[in-house]
Amino acid sequence: MQIPSIKRRLVCLFYDALLLMAVLFVAGFLVVGLLPEVGAGLPRFLFQAWLFLVAGAYLTWFWRQGGQTLAMKTWRIRLVDPAGTRLGLGRAWLRYGLAALGLIGFGLGFLWAFFDADRQFLHDRLVGTRLIVA
Repeated sequence: MQIPSIKRRLVCLFYDALLLMAVLFVAGFLVVGLLPEVGAGLPRFLFQAWLFLVAGAYLTWFWRQGGQTLAMKTWRIRLVDPAGTRLGLGRAWLRYGLAALGLIGFGLGFLWAFFDADRQFLHDRLVGTRLIVA
């Protein structure tokens, strides 16, 4: 299994972030635009939790279906479990949660790849997943 370069994975991550922003815009509009009475009284942390769950559902759904988000298909990157197959639901959500923590922590979970022997992100190392060339 060939490992994609760090540069390729980071560009893919940026592309995924652009697509995810559109998804989150729609999710935010559903709460604030279509249900203004709910959106106005909704505490900020609940709105943020809603967006976090929507982002997780979006990413984990793609990771479970074929191991690729739309950006990963474009950049020919696939996410696999230790056996080289698609992820289970628990492993996909665990990867998402750890990746979010790695991103919130000044991106250290992603910078880990520069020091890892296999150039894997920290969340992939912890969960046992791998990004490979599709």
